[in-house]
Amino acid sequence: MRPRQQRMLAVGLVVVGVAIATGLTLQAMKDSMMFFVSVTEVAEGKYPDNRNFRVGGLVKDGSVTREEGSLEMNFLVTDLRCDLAVSYSGVLPDLFREGQGVVAHGRLREDGVFAADEILAKHDENYMAPEVADSLADAEADAEARADHVREQTEGLQEGPTGCPSSDS
Repeated sequence: MRPRQQRMLAVGLVVVGVAIATGLTLQAMKDSMMFFVSVTEVAEGKYPDNRNFRVGGLVKDGSVTREEGSLEMNFLVTDLRCDLAVSYSGVLPDLFREGQGVVAHGRLREDGVFAADEILAKHDENYMAPEVADSLADAEADAEARADHVREQTEGLQEGPTGCPSSDS
């Protein structure tokens, strides 16, 4: 082999090696990514199948249930548009309470309950995860627009559509 052919072979092998390393790195990053999904998106079926994701919102008042002496608990997370049942077994953060923002890591079970592996609570009086804040702001704006539309279209109607897709669909 001439020196020029040897250099071309070396450059070709380096390019192939870099391409393989890049592909493996991207695959590893893809597997470790954690997606944030709003409660409404979960209700609409827009969540990653067969993998963990994060869901956030407010713990609905009066929804926390726990058996005496057990670490198993159930509660509802809401984005002010839809509610999602969450099941968690473990020690909760000290700041976890009803009406406060939380982010749950886990996956949706076949029965429609979100099985959380980890619960994160907001860490001070003013902080809320940006994804949760955006989700709640969108839901609040949507609820106001729907309320205005319902008021304009129907007078005297006390109950309008919730805007949350049914779990039957």
